[in-house]
Amino acid sequence: MIEPSNKIEEVIVIGGGPAGLAACVYLARANLKPLLFAGSPPGGQLMLTSEVENYPGFDHILGPELVAKLRKHAQTFGTRIVDQNILKVFFSTSHHEVGTIDKTYAAKTILITTGAKALWLNLQSEQRLRGKGVSACATCDGFFFKNKVVAVIGGGDTAMEEALTLTKFAAKVYLIHRRDQFRASKIMQKRVLENPKIKVMWNTVVEEVLGENKIEGLKLATEKPETENRILKIDGLFLAIGHKPDTDLFKSAIELDGKGYIVTSDRYALEFAKSVS
Repeated sequence: MIEPSNKIEEVIVIGGGPAGLAACVYLARANLKPLLFAGSPPGGQLMLTSEVENYPGFDHILGPELVAKLRKHAQTFGTRIVDQNILKVFFSTSHHEVGTIDKTYAAKTILITTGAKALWLNLQSEQRLRGKGVSACATCDGFFFKNKVVAVIGGGDTAMEEALTLTKFAAKVYLIHRRDQFRASKIMQKRVLENPKIKVMWNTVVEEVLGENKIEGLKLATEKPETENRILKIDGLFLAIGHKPDTDLFKSAIELDGKGYIVTSDRYALEFAKSVS
């Protein structure tokens, strides 16, 4: 049975990553007593990151460690954190409601900081083998591939970081990219290209993930200089091809663009500023 809340909160924040936690610091300092729903598991994409090197104040820090510090900082000023997922929302002109698996909460203002989630190749074989050798988190699952052969798909900073993380465990890492150059930062490219455990496969796409009860290999198509199909035997596959906004929950409640991003305007920003001033 879902239990309704009789209290109307000033502000409810949905999303427990850096954006939501930083917002809570400011809201709490303004005495707005924010209630944060951090999700389960909480922490956002930082929980999938090994070392963070571009956050001011730290030469490098582990992603989960940074999340813990941000949570503690927000709680210091009175932020209340609930590590549950919001499953439904209702927005109106008088007040707004959000619901977890067992309770409904009301608030004058809802702040959405749900971030993004990993993209997949949308192959049936890939989805069937998720958790059976197919993953989107090297930090979470890399340990299980000690002395194994793995592959990473992608060409941005996330793919570089995933590949480098996996070299700490795997015997060999294939980095598969559909183009002939990376879009990652130069420093990350340099680290990857200089790592003897990593072999880059340019102009290559995955056509099929092979295996029945666990991943056994990939069917690849290399497009240049001429199309060539081949089978690559691997023990694990890690996807790092980008993210999409985690806004499916709100598609019937607020306006989203074609990519799922929330449509905003200067007017909305001014109205929010007035409501909390």
